[in-house]
Amino acid sequence: MGAQLRIYKRRIKSVTATKKITRAMEMIAASRIIKAQRKVAASKPYADELTAAVTAVAHGSDVKHPLTTEAERPRRAAVLLITSDRGLAGGYNSNAIKAHEHLVGELVSRGLRVDSYVVGRKGLAYLSFRERKVTRSWTGFTDNPEYADAKRVAEPLIEALGRDPDEGGVDEVHIAYTEFESMMTQTPVERRLLPLTLEKSAEDSAEVFERGPGIHPLYDFEPSPEQVLDALLPRYLESRIYNALLQAAASKHAATRRAMKSATDNAEELIRSLTRLANAARQAEITQEITEIVGGASALADASAGSER
Repeated sequence: MGAQLRIYKRRIKSVTATKKITRAMEMIAASRIIKAQRKVAASKPYADELTAAVTAVAHGSDVKHPLTTEAERPRRAAVLLITSDRGLAGGYNSNAIKAHEHLVGELVSRGLRVDSYVVGRKGLAYLSFRERKVTRSWTGFTDNPEYADAKRVAEPLIEALGRDPDEGGVDEVHIAYTEFESMMTQTPVERRLLPLTLEKSAEDSAEVFERGPGIHPLYDFEPSPEQVLDALLPRYLESRIYNALLQAAASKHAATRRAMKSATDNAEELIRSLTRLANAARQAEITQEITEIVGGASALADASAGSER
């Protein structure tokens, strides 16, 4: 019985140490969520204004440009998957990967060849394990992305958009990531970044300028609409990827906090259960000792009475 009690005490000590770790990780994730939310909020006005500018150029001219014009017969698409470098985030990475797989399936069903671009070690490991080609990958910054990271990610996508599909270029650019809605809700999303969907952009720009959809001012473009769109293309893609990276980072921290809180709660429940078992083992040990003492005393009493007779 004493050996069983020692086993329970060792397990309680081990689970208590684990609980301290998960509690610390929960607090760290909670503090990072606030910073990530502030970054998301700060990046949104720039992205909205840039989208409004692109929409203005598109509606104010009849220029055919990769930013706003769909290919008549698209043959190739690039898909950017955003995951995290680390785990311990519940179903965060698996949900983002499922969104990526669904998006790839839809593109393949349309007859497009898909080039995969991956951010984060988890997504890279998933595709590499299945021996699927990854065109480009980036790791090491998913917890705290900067605008420079978004520029590095956007650069090869912009280059691919400017090449012919037969030479490794693409006709469309899509993205799969997790959008942060609240501390409890993070939603995997699949979106097309390029060519820009003008109907949706018109609605967004209408909200930005606080006027009804379909009412657009007249613009004169200098030096030309083509050059304006050429200048806006990298800025638009960079801003959208940066916002997606920030959304994904906030979602990851929220998922980590939720997972660590669940782990901490489970550890507390396990400690209570082990404590009850340890108390029961100790009580059983004490009862056995008392029984042995009483039995020994009774035996001595019986032996003494027999010798007197």
